[in-house]
Amino acid sequence: MRLPIASGAATGAVAIALYPLFQSGGWFWTSLGVILVVTGISVLGSRYTLPNWLVPPAQLLAVLIYLTAVFTGSKAWAVVVPTRDSVLGLAKLLATGFADIQRFAAPVPPNSGITLLTCGGVGLVAILVDLLASRLRRAALTGLPLLALFTVPAAVVSEPINWLAFIIAALGYLGLLAADGRERVNHWGRAVLVRRAPSFIAPKAAPDTGTLRLSGKRIGVTAIALAILLPALLPTLEPDPLFGFGVGNGKGGGGNSISIANPIVSLRGQLSLPNNSTVLTYTSSDGSPRYLRLHSLDVFDGEQWTMTAPQGHPEDRISDKPMPPAPGQSTSVPTTRATIRIAVSDQVKKVEFLPLPYPAGKVTIEGDWRPDRDTLMVFSTRDTAEGQAYEVVTNEPKPTAEMLKASAPAPSQISERYLQLPEGLPREIRELAAQVTKRDSSRYEQAVQLQEFFTKKGGFTYSLSTQGHGEAALTDFLIRGRTGFCEQFAASMAVLARVLGIPARVAIGYTGGSNFSGAWQVRTHDSHAWPELYFEGVGWLRFEPTPAGTGGQGSATVPSYTRPEIVTTGGDEPAVKPTGGSTGADGPTGSAGNRRDQMLDRDFGGPAIAVDEGMPLAAQIGIGVVVAALIALIPAMLRWELRARRRRSYSREKRASGDPSHEDTSGSTGVVAVRTDRRESAVTAAWAELDDALCDYGMSRRPSESPRALARRLIEQYAFEAEASAAVTRIATAVERMLFARTPAEIGPLPEDLRSVRRALAVTVTRGRRIRAVLLPPSTLLRARRLGERALDGFDRLENLRLRRPARKNA
Repeated sequence: MRLPIASGAATGAVAIALYPLFQSGGWFWTSLGVILVVTGISVLGSRYTLPNWLVPPAQLLAVLIYLTAVFTGSKAWAVVVPTRDSVLGLAKLLATGFADIQRFAAPVPPNSGITLLTCGGVGLVAILVDLLASRLRRAALTGLPLLALFTVPAAVVSEPINWLAFIIAALGYLGLLAADGRERVNHWGRAVLVRRAPSFIAPKAAPDTGTLRLSGKRIGVTAIALAILLPALLPTLEPDPLFGFGVGNGKGGGGNSISIANPIVSLRGQLSLPNNSTVLTYTSSDGSPRYLRLHSLDVFDGEQWTMTAPQGHPEDRISDKPMPPAPGQSTSVPTTRATIRIAVSDQVKKVEFLPLPYPAGKVTIEGDWRPDRDTLMVFSTRDTAEGQAYEVVTNEPKPTAEMLKASAPAPSQISERYLQLPEGLPREIRELAAQVTKRDSSRYEQAVQLQEFFTKKGGFTYSLSTQGHGEAALTDFLIRGRTGFCEQFAASMAVLARVLGIPARVAIGYTGGSNFSGAWQVRTHDSHAWPELYFEGVGWLRFEPTPAGTGGQGSATVPSYTRPEIVTTGGDEPAVKPTGGSTGADGPTGSAGNRRDQMLDRDFGGPAIAVDEGMPLAAQIGIGVVVAALIALIPAMLRWELRARRRRSYSREKRASGDPSHEDTSGSTGVVAVRTDRRESAVTAAWAELDDALCDYGMSRRPSESPRALARRLIEQYAFEAEASAAVTRIATAVERMLFARTPAEIGPLPEDLRSVRRALAVTVTRGRRIRAVLLPPSTLLRARRLGERALDGFDRLENLRLRRPARKNA
């Protein structure tokens, strides 16, 4: 029965790795139940020697009964017996679970559908593992289904799997292999009983497998340690640094995700990557930064923002003609040019959308790239953007405050699409939109008031570690928590804008990046989401509700047409009013305007663009060398600390011996207890230090050798001088008197004696041995080995525990 139990334990250990996928741990206990059911059936099958082919069907039936009782017990007969209604209920829950895992970003809420899907998958893995290990006796092959289960969080979650979860999973698999090996070894050489008169020949003793088990465990522990430590010393392979789309989130304790289904960038995962890699560079004709948009999301269903599938017509290929006109843009606008180069990397081979400033008037690029006429997203179903260099002509509007205040209502085709809200939108959200804006303000002024609510007045904070998920995420973010990252800020402002009757959508892409020698570099940490609001005559304009600077999204910038303008009113005091003129996307025209932007950034809390040049390769190598050296010096530091602790023991004894207050004044021939304890402690420490010194220099002490015999051998074998001979003799005498004499004698200067003996020993060995004794002292390594052996022996004792049925007493 050892193998069925080991199979269940291995499955449970690997299932722990699924924890990052869920918000809470309720799913685990339900999954643990299905593992126990599978294991119990396997134990019964082994106990009663059922045919191997019969056990897996029995396990499947037991799993079905268990899932019925847990999830659809109210529809089953006597709670546990499946019926037609209960089976249909399970099927509906499975369909709901499949739909939910497509809608939610990890960590997902452990609702009934997702939990059922998880338990069913874990149960099937448990059955397959038990079949391979217990029935087919192919324990090594169980690594395949266990690996399939282990790789689920690795494929979904952007952050690395926790090292503790890896260790637990690895120990579970190694325990299964050890159980299988023990079963095989125990069958070696088993005796056959032969009947002989007048009795039976006693069976041979079971083979001793202790040495084999200890060696196997050492190999397993060493392999796990190397699997954890070696990757830390190797260069990391980042996830897709440019278009790492998916529903997985980055690191953090949870996801306050107003979930966005594929193909949305996992923004938090991009922002949380350890290396801030450059993903593209660009230059612009006016030298100004520009936000680069990838996707435009127009549908909000109460839980997530998604985009309508883009439509690309063959006649709209951008290689043949300019882009379609920007919706809502009726005024003539000047043009600017930008050249964009995307990095060459294996991680961007499947790029299907181009990052572009909005609105692009013409894009010059090789391949079959087509725009969506409504959103101006540019995509391809045949080509990728890896290593591409392309030019963009941008028709950017330069709105003024007066122009935006006087904008006409949006046409019906815009309103019908970009004002839709779910019927069940919480009442608190609608009330909040009215509270933070003025009723008599224009739509433009209300949009600015919303932006200031998020960036200044609402008490919001920027954090990648957020809590909450699902239907209540929007309310949690706006009403209670008010903590999130750019995805929450952008999605929430777009919802509030729609409540106020302003057409809105969410854009996903990158901020303008940082300037290096005249070129703008966009990196993974520049991944961003922002809302776009529609104003007739100007079209779609971006707003920036996400906090910027060091306390927020570092490279985010507030559009200039939403900033106040300082003007002179005829007196000495300046007045503040909204303005519009801009250069490129965000700045005013000319050097004076640039100086004014700098002043506004300082006076009105504008963004401070964080320039991250990255760590030079030489510095990374240097840090790696330093860390490796510190790790290598751990044994030396442990040896030094032990020697220092022993030296303090000598010093205490020396001070006690020289202090008259510690002398015995009672007239007794003995030594007071406090003094005796200190002397024995000092002598013991000195003897242990001498023993370690011999070990470090490769001079072993014979087990049967007395202290006096050891001192004599060292003096004769290594030709000690008179000072070293006297020192080692005093140490040996002190040890013998402590062990055998009724009253210990006064001890000599132990620190000086040890130092003299160490010098005498050091001159007898090679320089390499002396260096090793300092940097990699064998005594410390031997202690570490013994500690590991004791830990493995502890596992052996746990394995040998048996639950025995008490023997019946004969009546």
